[in-house]
Amino acid sequence: MRQSDDDKATMRNGLKYRKLPGAESVESDGIPQRNRYNEAAMGQIRILDQNMINMIAAGEVIERPASVVKELMENSIDAGATQITVSIDDGGKKLISVTDNGAGMDAEDLARAFESHTTSKIKTNSDLQGISTLGFRGEALASIASVSQVKGVSKIQGSAGANSIEIDCGQASQLAPCSADFGTTIQVRDLFYKLPARRKFLRTTNTELGHITEQFTRIALANENLDLTLVHNGRELYRLLSHQGLHQRIAELFPALSTDVSNDLIESVSHEKNIHVLALLGKPDISRTSNKFQYTFLNGRFIRDKFISHAIKEAYRGLLEPNRFPVVFLFIQMPCEDYDVNVHPTKIEVRFYNANLVHSQILGALREKLLGTNLETQGKMPAISQAKGSSPRSASMRDQRIADAMAEFFKKHRPAQTQQHIRFRPSSPATTIKTPTERTTHYDRKFLQIHDSFIVAQTDEGFVIIDQHALHERIVYENLCRRIREHKLQSQKLLMPESFEVTTSGAAALRANAQLIEKLGIEIIPFGPRTMAVQAFPTLLSNVQPLDFVRDLMDLLDRKDAGLDAERLLDEILDMAACKAAVKAGQKLTDGEIEQLLADKETAESSTRCPHGRPTTIKFSINDLEKQFKRT
Repeated sequence: MRQSDDDKATMRNGLKYRKLPGAESVESDGIPQRNRYNEAAMGQIRILDQNMINMIAAGEVIERPASVVKELMENSIDAGATQITVSIDDGGKKLISVTDNGAGMDAEDLARAFESHTTSKIKTNSDLQGISTLGFRGEALASIASVSQVKGVSKIQGSAGANSIEIDCGQASQLAPCSADFGTTIQVRDLFYKLPARRKFLRTTNTELGHITEQFTRIALANENLDLTLVHNGRELYRLLSHQGLHQRIAELFPALSTDVSNDLIESVSHEKNIHVLALLGKPDISRTSNKFQYTFLNGRFIRDKFISHAIKEAYRGLLEPNRFPVVFLFIQMPCEDYDVNVHPTKIEVRFYNANLVHSQILGALREKLLGTNLETQGKMPAISQAKGSSPRSASMRDQRIADAMAEFFKKHRPAQTQQHIRFRPSSPATTIKTPTERTTHYDRKFLQIHDSFIVAQTDEGFVIIDQHALHERIVYENLCRRIREHKLQSQKLLMPESFEVTTSGAAALRANAQLIEKLGIEIIPFGPRTMAVQAFPTLLSNVQPLDFVRDLMDLLDRKDAGLDAERLLDEILDMAACKAAVKAGQKLTDGEIEQLLADKETAESSTRCPHGRPTTIKFSINDLEKQFKRT
């Protein structure tokens, strides 16, 4: 192939430059030139003025009014304030005012505070290795003052008077003396008023107020020792006192979270390897559909970290349904030298030098506490209401008769002392469970099965309702986990190998996970072209159809996430196995089997939730019943 003259002209030093339409290329030292562009570009690189630099920085640091509130409140905390009042108008678009009783600033520091990269928190390079303050870069106040009208008033304790300064989009006035209490007040008016392109992206007043409230909440949770007040348009939204305690503060900040915060949040404390963890863990009953109610704080700073989020998710594995997120308030204290906070403009992300250690410590502390806590679901009685058309006297008499009948039932049905425990063996719904030592005579008991799906059992405090499938699924799952940790599952040869056709991807999945399949006690052998056969199957899954299980196993292996580790994959398989092996809803159980199921519940590691996170047991107290029947 012959090269054109244009191609030869644009080939130099092994590089070929393609001529753009409308751009004439000429040679100069072997480099193609675009004449008009280069003429226009000559001498166009300029040094930006300081105010333009601050406005660009504001684009990263000051996203919306909530960003201003965050930066100003953090400055107040760094100044040692114990009382902070935040007042805003029109969602912060018109006015943001933050007043504190901190150390304050003298005239010289007040003027210098609004200049770019001025700070009192770091002095040398070594200070960056152990940042303990919330702010340190010295760019927030300068960025805020470059895009709004700012007034700062400050007074140090013991001084005769205060000083004030006003700045209008980077143009500062002269310092002036004034009268004020000790501490600092920063007022920010008309944010982005000279930047219509930025201001038009601000949302409605309610939306901006929501973002400000979220920032206020994060700081309030991390600093329970502070008195904090939030006022909007003259109306007080929050007044949080320093002596109220963390549980009470959470209850005030999240009134819709729970009716009993102290009972629904489980406290966990651990201190190992220089990592102190305090966690308030929400019970599964108050879980949410998003992770909005997961708050993590590192040395008083709100952060988001993928390692910590994963640790929280793993801690609740098997205790929550897959599409639910736990409520967690996590407070971590560790040496400042063990992480780097200087990795994000808003400092919401950090980089741990030993992220695996942090992950394991948090996961261990949370998981141990959750597994050691009774997470039974508390039943909720309906609101008491009088039947339509019935008189109070007749309703009371009817309720009394029902209450007396229930009391008589629980009084008469006592467990026989000679009743024998029978080994509980699950079976498919189509078969009848037979136990070799089962009694044929009737005996008294403190439980009953309803709708062949639920078990009602009496307790000392009242009674519980048990989902027989969910509870047995948890018991089978724990049994499988225990056996497989010790050795591979015991298997038994099938009398006749069960063959099945397999796709190319299915066969590849089986080959890639041959070691895992062997550990499960399943033996699969080639049985012809595109055909394989199950030759051995686990004895613990004796009532599960081998072919159905293997087909579902292939589907799971074929669609598994690329990042799913071997341990998590095994756990999902055991979840599936336990679900298939457990008794089903609608399956009639004998008294001996129910008794064995209840006995296994007491010895299970975590019997309150099935492996998929659904509750196994709902409990009701006798007090709830007495209230419903108006006996109290």
